[in-house]
Amino acid sequence: MDLCLALLACGLLLRQADRLHHAHNRPHAAPARELLALQRRRASTLTPVLLLAGQWIQIAGWWLLAGHGPLAAAVAALAVAVHFRHLQEVSHFAVHGVLARTPRANLLLGEAGAHLPLALAPLPLRRRSHVRDHHPNATMATDPNLDDLHRAGLRPGATRTTVAWALIHPLTPRGLYATATAIAAVLRRSPARAAALAATATLAVLIGGIPALIWGLLLPRLLLYPQLAWMSLINEHTWFDPETRTGSAADIEAGRCLRLYPRNRALAAIAATTWLPYGDLHHYAHSAHPGLRWNYLRAAERHLPPPHFTPAGLLLGSPSVIRRHHQALTASPARIGQPAPTA
Repeated sequence: MDLCLALLACGLLLRQADRLHHAHNRPHAAPARELLALQRRRASTLTPVLLLAGQWIQIAGWWLLAGHGPLAAAVAALAVAVHFRHLQEVSHFAVHGVLARTPRANLLLGEAGAHLPLALAPLPLRRRSHVRDHHPNATMATDPNLDDLHRAGLRPGATRTTVAWALIHPLTPRGLYATATAIAAVLRRSPARAAALAATATLAVLIGGIPALIWGLLLPRLLLYPQLAWMSLINEHTWFDPETRTGSAADIEAGRCLRLYPRNRALAAIAATTWLPYGDLHHYAHSAHPGLRWNYLRAAERHLPPPHFTPAGLLLGSPSVIRRHHQALTASPARIGQPAPTA
């Protein structure tokens, strides 16, 4: 147990190097141009290496914990799923080319730190799908993310039951099959990813035994991490009733983005440390300025006009994200995947 705690503490400390490095001279609020200039001056390859290393050292700590009984195993499974979600979001900024100083470093760190050990698709493929296909077309019929939502049942005329099942899609048999099929396809196409996943599994067994393999790798990778990532996707945009706007990038994104927990600091903090990490809580600012690293998104958001939808909750209350999606799917089916007229 002492070694477990030491690894968790060591990993957490290593991760702070990147945060502190980019916090230097960062303004409370500023236009994107000023923040981009500061980001370029602060660009580093060492701090993201320490960040990724810290994530995996903490994962090793949770692997050690997994063998200390059922409760410890459950805690380890949830914690590792959160770390996998963090790794995905860190690699997302490698996709945008702003994780490290050079394009080569972004590619290597994104692949070695997340995509290879988690059996995710190659980084260039994700860049093409995310940067080229999603960002300019968010909420439109050509957005590949909208296809994923449709396949989960979020289609025109969806009932409350359908929407409820879609919310936990990765935990359903269909969702698990989709996750497993996607992993299998990646492994078939890439022997390097198969070897990396096998090495990750071997390392988990060497550190924490079979409990680490089951609770610290298989369960988080197949069920829990996909669910966290899915919740993030659902929360990114007003997918089914975007508001048409013209003007600057911020003006356009304000019509199709949302900002969760704008006035509840406690829930915002919980989300930012679990399922909406590394700037994903500030997805509106990211959509308006995709070249900004997560460290600068809050300052950019404070300088932007608020998006037109600022829900107080994901599931409960009015307005909530899920209620908004359901109302949009049942009110005007012809609009799904198309911008709504400006109010």
